[in-house]
Amino acid sequence: MFGDLEDRSPAGIAGVFSRAIRSGELAPGDRLPTVREVAAELGVSPATVSAAWQALRRTGVVVSRGRAGTFVKDSPTPWLSPRQRGLVGAGPDGLRLDLSRGTPDPQLLPSLGPALHRVSQRAGTLTYQDEPVLPELREVLTASWPYAAEALTVVDGATDGVARTLEQIIGYGDRVVLESPGFPPFFDLVETLGGEVVPVELDGSGMRPDSLRRALATRPRAVLVQPRAHNPTGVAVDSARAQQLVRTLRRAGTEVPWVIEDDHSAGISTSPDVTLATWLPERVIHIRSFSKSHGPDLRIAALSGPSELVDRIVARRMLGPAWTSRMVQTILLDLLTSSPSLDEVGEARRQYFARQRTLVAALATHGIDVPAPDGINLWLPVRDERAALVHLSAAGIRVAGGDPFLAGERDGTAYIRVTTGLVSPDDASEVAAALAEAVRAG
Repeated sequence: MFGDLEDRSPAGIAGVFSRAIRSGELAPGDRLPTVREVAAELGVSPATVSAAWQALRRTGVVVSRGRAGTFVKDSPTPWLSPRQRGLVGAGPDGLRLDLSRGTPDPQLLPSLGPALHRVSQRAGTLTYQDEPVLPELREVLTASWPYAAEALTVVDGATDGVARTLEQIIGYGDRVVLESPGFPPFFDLVETLGGEVVPVELDGSGMRPDSLRRALATRPRAVLVQPRAHNPTGVAVDSARAQQLVRTLRRAGTEVPWVIEDDHSAGISTSPDVTLATWLPERVIHIRSFSKSHGPDLRIAALSGPSELVDRIVARRMLGPAWTSRMVQTILLDLLTSSPSLDEVGEARRQYFARQRTLVAALATHGIDVPAPDGINLWLPVRDERAALVHLSAAGIRVAGGDPFLAGERDGTAYIRVTTGLVSPDDASEVAAALAEAVRAG
């Protein structure tokens, strides 16, 4: 199997077994050789082979069965990653309120009818090598961007932008700093790419500088930040905190890692548009998504940063999807420049703001005091996560358990995430009563 293997690193060893599995040389259910057997044959340390096994497990092609060994996976890989599967709230289908998904209220999205009417009736393009961003859309985006970006492109949503950026900057074993609590698919994404998650703590102003300072001692390649409407906590980074984080990054004593900012709720957030790129433009990739404000199925976000990295992302996309549909770009351009659409997004922003505060005020009447979050989610501490989920399910309400949002060591506190942006003022009192009981359940 090994032949004249030259690359005897964890990545090289993992590659040999991955190819053997894909070719059928190793069949589903087959047991891999022991770590010591492979280490002896290749003349490497057992730790090197263990790291290779870990990489294979992260990609989902093998499973560990404890002392029995490591085996080729004998069942199809689920299309949802582990933590994404954990986001599906407890309870049967058909519950009265599904507050587990983290999605915007469909009734508050701008109408697409007028924009669709103005889009060309033919899905044509002059050449496959056209500029990936419509010039008119680039102009509108640049005018509203929070800093003077060197380069800007369009991708297929915020997560696509994060994934494509990470693919360009991290390799096997590289560390990536992620907020905990944070967005669960990002944990899975880093591990799928062979990276290692380094969790950092948050407070009411976002990522804590002291926690970031400790994380930087691991020499990470990237730091991922949600600057506002943080999912799941709803906290936002203000200008003072952003400058603290920049100073912390610069004082790390090593090369400043790349900073990726996921501004996923830009259109509906009521917090200021703060970016670390104001002070650190040469190391920041800033991503603005339009899913929460204009529609998740548009699958479009804008990405900016230094040309050296943005150009690599654009070049890699040209070997795959090449560009984000220019029809979708045209629809977004219309939505960003049409007065009725602008008014609809503005009204949605006001509605979400009011809904958050109405529900928080209703919780306070039950003795549950939490700060009003930005965006559409509420991060609620509970006595027992499982008991809270079951209690709410019995009341006809589904929420997301908190565990998938957490990485690293737990402090013993349990949480649930509630998509409060879907709770109308008429339902706020009833939902708050159910949440208050769930907080104390267990």
